[in-house]
Amino acid sequence: MCQQPAVGLSLTLSVLAEMPTAAAALVVPHSPVGDHTDIETVRTFAAQCDVVTFDHEHVPADVLAALQADGVPLHPSPDALLFAQDKIAMRRKLSEMEIPIPLWGVATNAADVDEFATRSGWPMVAKTPRGGYDGKGVKVISSADEIAEWLEQVGQPGPLKEGVLLEEAVQFTRELAAVVSRSPSGQAAAWPIVETVQTNGICTEVLAPAPQMTDDLATAATEAALRIAGDLGVTGVMAVELFELTDAATGKTSFVVNELAMRPHNSGHWSMDGAVTGQFEQHLRAVLDLPLGETRAREPWTVMGNVLGGDYPELYPTYKHLLARDPGLHIHLYGKGVRPGRKIGHVNVSGTDLAELRGRAQHAKDYLQGVVDE
Repeated sequence: MCQQPAVGLSLTLSVLAEMPTAAAALVVPHSPVGDHTDIETVRTFAAQCDVVTFDHEHVPADVLAALQADGVPLHPSPDALLFAQDKIAMRRKLSEMEIPIPLWGVATNAADVDEFATRSGWPMVAKTPRGGYDGKGVKVISSADEIAEWLEQVGQPGPLKEGVLLEEAVQFTRELAAVVSRSPSGQAAAWPIVETVQTNGICTEVLAPAPQMTDDLATAATEAALRIAGDLGVTGVMAVELFELTDAATGKTSFVVNELAMRPHNSGHWSMDGAVTGQFEQHLRAVLDLPLGETRAREPWTVMGNVLGGDYPELYPTYKHLLARDPGLHIHLYGKGVRPGRKIGHVNVSGTDLAELRGRAQHAKDYLQGVVDE
């Protein structure tokens, strides 16, 4: 997704691809194949780059340390990336910053889980501190027995070495995201706060901006995201996933921070077509310390719909039908093999009628997935 804006900015990208047929390798001319966990492979690749950035957080610490020792500019830096890689480190840091977050704790045994329950109540949320995404590594539990297998892994090398992260089960109204960008020189920018709709732990729809959001809440959430980016020294694009809370007595809304992602993020895909500067272009500007672009929305509303793998392995015929049926639809397919539940693309539609846009995006998703055939 960075390749198209890179062409516009006259930049040359290189991608370390996991295989010759990887999605990025299909569009980026220089895409050597290698394992991102192999230190020498990554060092050889990075030696040819002016700046190295990442499309996921799961780069091993020893690889990052080797690149730092070689003097390779890394954005975000390993010091910042830690807080997206390790949820316990993230919770500790946000607590120190007094950013609103759920009640949390760390369990190394069943007694710790029961003790936390006296403060949070049942059910609670248990998470693996490292490696989880799209609902993986997350369990809603009503007893310590439900994570007995996780607790057995505590202290061993792996994602549960330090313990299991426990959090209160937040009674939220909806999920939001604040997507911001920051450059090494400290310039920062933010897109409008968006609402994200989750289905089985996977984001399936984004509404930009979040409907019926108060100015006070939008301002507070944006300020918190920008402060996190600044205090953590983040460079590039960062998404701050939020829970919106509503006070039953007063109706006043507030938020708590759920997760951090230090990369272009699903919640920012709408900006590719719906904002003056999309998140992928902005990420390139940020990591190269170029002036950041304007983040204003082009239309009152943009709806992003995630396309998950369905019944049609060959998408080109469906792609042609949808473009003819809805000329205002923007379709972005990733070149990935189609399998059920896999994110294989997204659609964006912009305009003035939110309900109509949601219907158009849903139809496009359903047609690409084989749910409807007309």
